Amino acid sequence: MATEPLLSIRDLAVEFYTDDGVVHAVDGISYDVMPGETLGIVGESGSGKSVSTMALLGLIPQPPGRIASGTAMFKGVDLLQMKRSELQHFRGDEVAMVFQDPMTSLNPVLKIGYQLGEAIKTHYPKEPNDKVRERVVELLRLVGVPNPDVRVNQYPHEFSGGMRQRAMIAMSIANSPSLLIADEPTTALDVTIQAQVLEVLKTVQEETGAATILITHDLGIVAEMCERVIVMYAGRIVESGDVHTIFRAPRHPYTIGLMDSLPKLTEDEEWLRPIPGSPPSLISRPSGCAFHPRCFLSQGRVRCREEVPELKSAEGAAHLAACHFSDELIGHQSKFSDPVMAS
Repeated sequence: MATEPLLSIRDLAVEFYTDDGVVHAVDGISYDVMPGETLGIVGESGSGKSVSTMALLGLIPQPPGRIASGTAMFKGVDLLQMKRSELQHFRGDEVAMVFQDPMTSLNPVLKIGYQLGEAIKTHYPKEPNDKVRERVVELLRLVGVPNPDVRVNQYPHEFSGGMRQRAMIAMSIANSPSLLIADEPTTALDVTIQAQVLEVLKTVQEETGAATILITHDLGIVAEMCERVIVMYAGRIVESGDVHTIFRAPRHPYTIGLMDSLPKLTEDEEWLRPIPGSPPSLISRPSGCAFHPRCFLSQGRVRCREEVPELKSAEGAAHLAACHFSDELIGHQSKFSDPVMAS
């Protein structure tokens, strides 16, 4: 693997101004994405997963949103400093995104083939129409759409949910991007279709060599798809590392809580163990560690209430955790001793 990051994010902060106050959706996060790797970003709804990646592509509405700080270096260029016109050429070419709901991303009155072809023609307007059509059929075939030469002339409502998501993946890789961002790509799909869509993403990555950021709340998907994982809570990174290490020896109570709240199919469990309480308001986040009101390690400790924990080495330079008492978790056996889980 190359030693230079494809994408390097430093101190990214995103805010939204509302009538109730300032929402600190993303609060000073930093991470790298290496060429060809799959990086998972996990956390509960509202943790800042999607906002952090949408900011890179200029998809945050301004106002009410604002990128308060940070850099996002991609192949030597800071994405956060790009003009809107530059980003329009950049999106879908160098970096592409697969959104949660394909029905809100696909135009219902335009044929699938036209919409995929448009993604190509936007960046290569002089490409002959017959070549574009060939490419579209090839893309649909690559993502496993049956009878692509027929399907290319159909409308989105004639595709099933899984087929629409495949079409969105085909659109995202139409111009062979270096980085693919998949934002909850299996939401609202049944388990069988989820597995098929994930298999398509694997195939696409093998064919294109693109790096992938996979945003999800499902640790099972992370275990199956990713080499590294970032765990976010209340707009901040609370733990990061390679998947094997995180699943074998998590060093943040929130990561442990996420794992404990999942069923393990190899064991008989009468009750799941949810994380107590609810995620905090991002307008008035708790002082100190934002997780302390829900944390089994906090136990009323003053340091947890008053001091924001630094993201620091937990077990080797590549495993980081933001917990004052992460050393107390050394030897803690996670519910999943290896990354083989049911999603």
